[in-house]
Amino acid sequence: MPKDKLFEFKAAMTELEKIVTSLEGESESLEKSLALFESGMKLTESLRSHLEQAEQRIHILTADAKGQIKSAESET
Repeated sequence: MPKDKLFEFKAAMTELEKIVTSLEGESESLEKSLALFESGMKLTESLRSHLEQAEQRIHILTADAKGQIKSAESET
């Protein structure tokens, strides 16, 4: 995957926080608020997808040979 196509989780969270702050300020026009809301929803979906992919990778990495998920407690 090209470097410019990589998802920047922290940058997306920062952008989402800016959007939320703008929407909470109530100083934007209706059209601008709708555009911000749409952008926020797209960012939220991207962030959720990214977290779900990370969770799947963690499950794969922590599964034992029988496909059972190892808990941190069972490793100690």
